[in-house]
Amino acid sequence: MVLNPNKDNKLYYSIKEVAQMVGVNESTLRFWEKEFPALKPKTVASTKVRQYSEADIQQIKIIHNLIKVRGFKIAAARKYMHENRQNVDKSAEIIEALTDVRDQLKELKAKLDAIV
Repeated sequence: MVLNPNKDNKLYYSIKEVAQMVGVNESTLRFWEKEFPALKPKTVASTKVRQYSEADIQQIKIIHNLIKVRGFKIAAARKYMHENRQNVDKSAEIIEALTDVRDQLKELKAKLDAIV
């Protein structure tokens, strides 16, 4: 598996790492690969090990948002992604930014609670 030793700038991530990042099971990721044509991680031919790029992870986050957060059915999420590509990408960027802000606020709260 071709991985960058610097974990912050990895070229590829394993299915286990991606599942943990997004908060779903590895089997869910495999299922989504079958259901969403845009999601095609690289596979090493000899071992069939999946290697997810940053672009793949972005796709997974979009799918996760549509299905797990917004409650879309698989077919509706697939159709929405196909018909509204620009809006889906913008929504994913906004959600990612809001998630980062939420995480920073949680850290700040934890630090403030530790002081008091």
